[in-house]
Amino acid sequence: MAVKSDIEIAREAKMKPIAEVGQKIGIPADALLNYGPTKAKVSFDFINGVQKKKNGKLILVTAISPTPAGEGKTTTTVGLGDGLNRIGKKAMSCLREPSLGPCFGMKGGAAGGGYAQVVPMEDINLHFTGDFHAITSAHNLLSAMLDNNIYWGNPNGLDARRIAWRRVMDMNDRALRSIVNSLGGTANGFPREDGFDITVASEIMAIFCLATDLKDLERRIGSIVVGYTRDRKPVKARDLKADGAMTVLLKDALMPNLVQTLENNPVFIHGGPFANIAHGCNSVLATQTALKLCDYVVTEAGFGADLGAEKFFDIKCRKAGLAPSATVVVATVRALKMHGGVAKDDLKNENVAAVTKGCANLLRHLENVRKFGVPPVVAINRFITDTDAEMQEVMKAAESAGSKAFVCTHWADGGKGTEALARHVVEMCDAGKAEFKPLYPDSMPLRDKVKTIATEIYRAADISCDASVEARFKELQDSGYGHLPVCMAKTQYSFSTNPNLRGAPTGHVVPVRELRLSAGAEFIVVITGEIMTMPGLPRVPSAENIRLNETGQIEGLF
Repeated sequence: MAVKSDIEIAREAKMKPIAEVGQKIGIPADALLNYGPTKAKVSFDFINGVQKKKNGKLILVTAISPTPAGEGKTTTTVGLGDGLNRIGKKAMSCLREPSLGPCFGMKGGAAGGGYAQVVPMEDINLHFTGDFHAITSAHNLLSAMLDNNIYWGNPNGLDARRIAWRRVMDMNDRALRSIVNSLGGTANGFPREDGFDITVASEIMAIFCLATDLKDLERRIGSIVVGYTRDRKPVKARDLKADGAMTVLLKDALMPNLVQTLENNPVFIHGGPFANIAHGCNSVLATQTALKLCDYVVTEAGFGADLGAEKFFDIKCRKAGLAPSATVVVATVRALKMHGGVAKDDLKNENVAAVTKGCANLLRHLENVRKFGVPPVVAINRFITDTDAEMQEVMKAAESAGSKAFVCTHWADGGKGTEALARHVVEMCDAGKAEFKPLYPDSMPLRDKVKTIATEIYRAADISCDASVEARFKELQDSGYGHLPVCMAKTQYSFSTNPNLRGAPTGHVVPVRELRLSAGAEFIVVITGEIMTMPGLPRVPSAENIRLNETGQIEGLF
């Protein structure tokens, strides 16, 4: 029998009206702003009204270093949320919104998979409720106002050589990484070098994810540094009088989006992905609201724990005052075999020795998670080709590190396939053994923060910086930004900056290429190695196989 595709399974879902889904967690119908019958935004009035309620327990889902074989982190987050509900707990999941870039590129969408999905899948993976369009528009409004300000006499004295604000779009388009704008004569302004990032790498996205309300959103937007004068004084968005209009564009987007799983359990999907170049977490507003409504909240952080989990702990939890109770580290036998040196085409063959070797990557991530004081458990996302001997090897490795591992079959069985994991996660949360702490203190100098992450999490020997980067470290430190956390932009495929160096490498050096101040998001982006903030499409992009069929249904989306 042929295995149904994700989109076929999603299309057969028996969705409930979104008001019914909201009622399960105490959201009345009049607190929902409906975007059709199966998706809605939750009003600020309702969110403000539940703030005095006690918080539930927060569970982070992260993973081993990803490979082209796939790990299933979002699928596990959805499956665990369903599993918790199946064992009688009041629980929900908090996910990040998919970007159109990978959806039409190589990675596909981000609504889960198999029978552990959020629906309506097509809407979520495409335009959804328009949040990303609003963020793109707000970002590019600031770009337009910046160049307009220069055109009309440059009253703020911006130095065109020191513009720090690039444009964005929610698509993989390498041709726009470096451009020259304002060509075509005096009527079009003053030509200068410019470039595009993908929307999820925008500081507006980071601000959107970290803001606690509209007032905080406007304050943060106003603090964005768009460039510098000739005497190196910062020019901010509020100096251009752009913060008010940008906030207006984002006023509806900031409300969390409510949808449902295939098992009709509630899910908030809000905020951007890409933990390799952004902080890649669900919005603070969605997570905090969920914690007021449920006893257990499951959220995800992008890519491996060296990126997503580190940023979740060091940026999101630090800034929002969150204290997670447990961490689930997702692993697959297939990915561990790749970390053990097996080629992708040979993954279907049993290879226990390669699993054993690849488990070094899993053990490294478990050790790292413990550094934050949050106990980890391993979820083995089972594939059809996995053998019992291979899975036993993963369980043995997890136990050697003081953690349990559970074989999960949520892709095929939905919440039923994560019941054992769900029970253990509840035990972990209720035991109260988590003592969350960030990796480094606010007071540590910026350069030392970067080195601490590189040596403690990536297990590098050191970081390397050229003279311009060293000068930028000093400039940011002396300008009063030394207390901010750092957001590392690094390849997701390795602990090092070499995407081909799998497993658990040590002794490498992390080259720091650039530092970008995100004064509104209140962190420093540290770009390492060859990582790009505007991805490109692969040789054969997924977009080539996405189309409408004869009945008007979408095909090829995954």
